[in-house]
Amino acid sequence: MEFIDLPPLLGAAGTIRLPGSKSISNRVLLLAALAEGTTEIHDLLSSDDVDRMLEALSALGVRWQALDAPGRYRVEGVGGPFPVKQGDLFLGNAGTAFRPLTAALALSGGSYRLSGVARMHERPIGDLVDGLREVGARIDYLGNDGFPPLAIHPAQIRGGGVVHVRGDVSSQFLTALLMSLPLTGVETRIEVVGELISKPYIEITLALMARFGVEVVRDGWRAFTVPGGARYRSPGDIFVEGDASSASYFLAAGAIGGGPVRVEGVGRESIQGDVRFAEALASIGARISMGDNWIEARGPESGQLSAFDLDLNHIPDAAMTLAVAALFADGPCRLRNIASWRVKETDRIAAMAAELRKVGATVEEGADYLVVTAPDRLSRGVIDTYDDHRMAMCFSLVTLGDSEVRINDPKCVNKTFPGYFDAFAQVTRSVPVIAIDGPSASGKGTVAAEVARALGYHHLDSGSLYRLVALSALQSGVSLDDEARLAGLAATLPASFEAGRILLDGQDVTDAIREEACSVGASRVAALPAVRDALTLRQRAYRRAPGLVAEGRDMGSVIFPDAGLKIFLTASAPVRAERRYKQLLDKGMAANMEGLIRDLEERDRRDAARPVAPLRQQDDALLLDTSGMGVAEAVGFVLDAARPS
Repeated sequence: MEFIDLPPLLGAAGTIRLPGSKSISNRVLLLAALAEGTTEIHDLLSSDDVDRMLEALSALGVRWQALDAPGRYRVEGVGGPFPVKQGDLFLGNAGTAFRPLTAALALSGGSYRLSGVARMHERPIGDLVDGLREVGARIDYLGNDGFPPLAIHPAQIRGGGVVHVRGDVSSQFLTALLMSLPLTGVETRIEVVGELISKPYIEITLALMARFGVEVVRDGWRAFTVPGGARYRSPGDIFVEGDASSASYFLAAGAIGGGPVRVEGVGRESIQGDVRFAEALASIGARISMGDNWIEARGPESGQLSAFDLDLNHIPDAAMTLAVAALFADGPCRLRNIASWRVKETDRIAAMAAELRKVGATVEEGADYLVVTAPDRLSRGVIDTYDDHRMAMCFSLVTLGDSEVRINDPKCVNKTFPGYFDAFAQVTRSVPVIAIDGPSASGKGTVAAEVARALGYHHLDSGSLYRLVALSALQSGVSLDDEARLAGLAATLPASFEAGRILLDGQDVTDAIREEACSVGASRVAALPAVRDALTLRQRAYRRAPGLVAEGRDMGSVIFPDAGLKIFLTASAPVRAERRYKQLLDKGMAANMEGLIRDLEERDRRDAARPVAPLRQQDDALLLDTSGMGVAEAVGFVLDAARPS
């Protein structure tokens, strides 16, 4: 599975221009297709869901073209039902395409088959189908009753009268009926059964229908009347607002990471309900300011978000961001009235609970609520995303807790925000890393320790880790052939490096790991793939605020390829041999200069020829040859390079 490793962050500040709203983009495309006239759409979202809608419209006889500017499209409306009367449409996991198209096609007098990915076939659609059947639509389930895939047949549509639809499962059912019923040409009343959830999304639908010339008469949230003789007419040009749900991640980053973070493309004039996420942030301490087309968030005056108990029915998508923001609050946080999460791209209540626990949170999960209690310190987590774009984007915020996170299947963000991770990096500051690589006996360990001390950074002596795994195994009675248990030891190795000493679980083992048994054991455990993988992750966990100096042989190439400063520290083999010779004599051990030179040259050849991460100077690394240098001069070189230019 593909993944992306996100580094721990020091804070967030900056400005982001939001991509177009998914909810608005697909509504506008469908309305433009059904309307009389040609519509030019500006700032249309580029995403998987919108691509599925565009593909479907092409298959149904709607002519459209992408124009020169990004996000600018021209759609030639068909002025009523779709002209193509037969089709087999695959709509992925795009609920904003599947539900409205089901309704529009049911009223278009043709034969169609609609299908999607496996998860789409688990998302209920029965309440929409029941409402459409009330006006005469003929729709069959091709799998389980109440769920896609669907077969739609030509039918004698009975316009007028009353249509009933449940409001407590998905607001998309009501949206689909509202947008499609003008195709009947007669007045029809829609009555909502039960409580209507996600009301702001219906506001979006009504506002856009009005832009295309159809004014719906409302009776509160209980009933909606689509007038007889209503026809969609192109407004000519229409602009798609920035996505308010996507704004939530950046606003939360500003609230958690200090800020200010400003999002452009939505503001107080937005028709999207998710702009009220800013109100929720303000209620828990974030400092929020807002203009007509922008919102800005800063951290609380107190320095920490407040615990909350909120009814989030009105902002179900943005509410997911609050579940992760709860990791930074000063007490337990309750998210209420979020039952609609169960029928989204995944069961978001169950998925959110499972992934929050991975980073150390205590989570209580109910039918329509979550209670999240933050741990004392966040753990590194490997986050599964369930093919759900919002899971991936939400959990990027964990990195603001000084913790690395791995996001599996990161491309799932393509559903709504293909460039999300690049945009997130633009407004965040990662914990700095100085990576010092070089051959054996080059002095990199001494230099790294001194640089770390001078900067107040953490220090990682990666070359000691395999020896430490071997020592830990010997002390614990774990066989050096037991790969699984050794990997478990490596993953949680309690090692630290302080003042030139190596500590294992607080005990000084600097000399112990140099003994013959550890040397032999290190060679054996280093050959085990599971141990190597575990130590890769363990090494990255040393990246903590305020910064890290990491030294080894693959720090800049494999472990920290994004390190802000990379140094390749070396010296000639004779100079390195002389240094090693003096070290051995100081310890009262016999040594031979010619043998030492020969051993070092042989090891250099092996390191340079190894198939995985061969030792060489990286293209973006600075060369530091210490053959004619002392320690102080070498340390000064690194410190000078580390200073901001």
